[in-house]
Amino acid sequence: MTKKIRAVQFGVGPIGASIARLMRQKAMIEIVGAIDKDPAKVGRDLGEVVGAPDAPWRVVISAKSQPALEKSVDIVVHSTSSYLTSVMDQLKECLAAGCCIVSTCEELAYPWKKHPELSKQLDAAAKEEGVALLGTGVNPGFVMDKLVLTLSAVSQRVDWASAVRIVDASKRRLPLQKKIGAGMTPEEFRAQVAAGVIKHHGLPESIAMLADGLGFAVDDISETIDPVMAEEDVKTEFLQVMRGQVAGVHQIARGTMGGKEKIFMELKMYVGAKSPSDTIELKGEPSLSLVIPGGTHGDVATAAVVVNAIPAILAAPAGLRSGRDLPFSFFPPTANT
Repeated sequence: MTKKIRAVQFGVGPIGASIARLMRQKAMIEIVGAIDKDPAKVGRDLGEVVGAPDAPWRVVISAKSQPALEKSVDIVVHSTSSYLTSVMDQLKECLAAGCCIVSTCEELAYPWKKHPELSKQLDAAAKEEGVALLGTGVNPGFVMDKLVLTLSAVSQRVDWASAVRIVDASKRRLPLQKKIGAGMTPEEFRAQVAAGVIKHHGLPESIAMLADGLGFAVDDISETIDPVMAEEDVKTEFLQVMRGQVAGVHQIARGTMGGKEKIFMELKMYVGAKSPSDTIELKGEPSLSLVIPGGTHGDVATAAVVVNAIPAILAAPAGLRSGRDLPFSFFPPTANT
């Protein structure tokens, strides 16, 4: 590909802003539009809103998608919600405009098990327009699923897989610290969990991707969510968590087959986490273990994997795709794709 990739940023929150700044660094990408419904952002220059040092970019943020999608767009980078049901209309509108999509929607990372009908609709709409769409990110989308499958490439047999992620949320953005319940009482935390507000999304999607990739016919995917309590006062850039308050979430998900555990996933994401890391284990022939000391910085890595996936989704067969299908690699700032 020698012509520039014409891109639109759909959603200009903290993650969308990070993605836009990274796209701007790629010589092969031209950002031609941006969409966000926030009245404080509509009508403003995208570069100024995302805090880019080279602003203005002369790209105006619009509240409606049509003005941005009418500009011969190749790719829409979408980052508005974790819930597939909430973004279906947005995705369909982008597909109808003939655009490929890379989205950070966690439920889109591997939606066939939880949302089979919506998956069929998106796949059909994409194929009708001859384009492809993908949900990805650091987790789900890479660390706890695609990286596990990549490691399994050197296995002759895999009997059991595990991915454990410990994240120090004090180094992350404010919306994430709020999403994990930092600073709440245990009672507030459990009420918000019951309401579906407090949760890191994506573990069931990662288990479904692994199960299909490893050939495990799992018949049940379960998940538990509990609070991590602060053992000492912790102050972040945005808030303070006192000893005895909730510091974050502890989630465990399992994929079982005939009552036997085949996939284990554990996520501890809380402010002040000690010894953050990502750990993958495979039991089989041979048994393997991979540890990333310090872990993978979610905000930085999410922007990276989304932008690095752009060449792959543009080259992919039409339809709904997943990270399992596509080859991801670094997208150099100046090289042709």
